Amino acid sequence: MAVTKFLLLLVVLAFSLSPNSSVGAEKVSLNLYYETLCPYCSRFVVNYLGKMFSNGLIDIVDLRLIPYGNAWIGSNNTISCQHGSYECFLNTVEACVIDVWPNVGDHFSFIYCIESLVVDHKYSDWESCFTKAASGFQRVAECYNTGYGKKLELQYAAETNALQPPHKYVPWVVVDGQPLYEDYQNVANYVCKAYKGSLPPACRSAALVTTVNHQKQVTYAGEEAAIAFPSELEGHWKLDK
Repeated sequence: MAVTKFLLLLVVLAFSLSPNSSVGAEKVSLNLYYETLCPYCSRFVVNYLGKMFSNGLIDIVDLRLIPYGNAWIGSNNTISCQHGSYECFLNTVEACVIDVWPNVGDHFSFIYCIESLVVDHKYSDWESCFTKAASGFQRVAECYNTGYGKKLELQYAAETNALQPPHKYVPWVVVDGQPLYEDYQNVANYVCKAYKGSLPPACRSAALVTTVNHQKQVTYAGEEAAIAFPSELEGHWKLDK
């Protein structure tokens, strides 16, 4: 009996130490460098990252969102954005949301909401995304109005500008330190290949098909915006919630 228990223990230990076991397996790092009003970035957030949350693939992913993109820094640390000041504003709002709700499951739902509005060309209704998170509205507004949000953006700027290899466009998707370049729409395949544990059902799904695009799906720095955005924002974000 003792021998049987000993053998059973060895089997259990062998399985737990197997490279195919998900126990203790490190999550795959996935960093998205983006800007809020870039149409390709918005579609990636909604159609690809959103799917990870619905099919469970997010369970093996360490997702980080870096809302800065192709912006640039001028004199006195002023930040200019490719799609105008409204994009700078929403970049900062999303940076504040990430700071206020550091858990990715919490802040992603808000960012998904904003980017869905961008896809539908209704981004000016972004405050409606606080409907289910009204308690955090004031904290996010204070982050923006006190200038802390800009400090976060400058940190994101430093991280983005220090990328090796340097980012060329957005969305710039990096899996385990390796940029996917224009093949970013196949991010799920890269995540599944990189994961060292037992693969979740999402990785075994027949829907995990390689996507091939023959048209440009990125926005280079300096490109003219495809749609018109407001050029100015008036005053501070008011604490009226």
